Amino acid sequence: MIIRLAKESDTESLRKIQKQLTASGKHKRSDTAALILYYYLQNANKALCYLAEEKGKLLGFQSLQRAEFDNPWGVKPGWGIVGTHVSPLSANRDIGRILFNETCKAASIASLPMLDATIAADDPVSLSYYDVMGFKTYRTPGNLISKYYKVD
Repeated sequence: MIIRLAKESDTESLRKIQKQLTASGKHKRSDTAALILYYYLQNANKALCYLAEEKGKLLGFQSLQRAEFDNPWGVKPGWGIVGTHVSPLSANRDIGRILFNETCKAASIASLPMLDATIAADDPVSLSYYDVMGFKTYRTPGNLISKYYKVD
């Protein structure tokens, strides 16, 4: 398995992961190519998007953005916003942990003091993942749970 930065040419592979997550009921946002590009590859606040790949096949990806004022998640400006997306076909391979290790290094280099992950309250798998990574709940806006992680 290799971990590398995502490129615009990976858009369709990222979209495929999102479609797998949508089909499994773990993702609810639209997975158009335009949204993939906007949220993960061309966003002005994007710090990075790492992906895990094996033999040319995408297993998952994790994005990191710098929160700015008026961000859609209400995250404190200057914090990082993390999004983790692992293919259901690649579950239980520690891909999320491997991606998070790289993201933490990048967050430290970018001087992001805290990371936020905002998760649907009805997504126990993702909530558990972030708990295992060391995130702590700090607010519950609507049907979401926001967790923070202090960057070392």
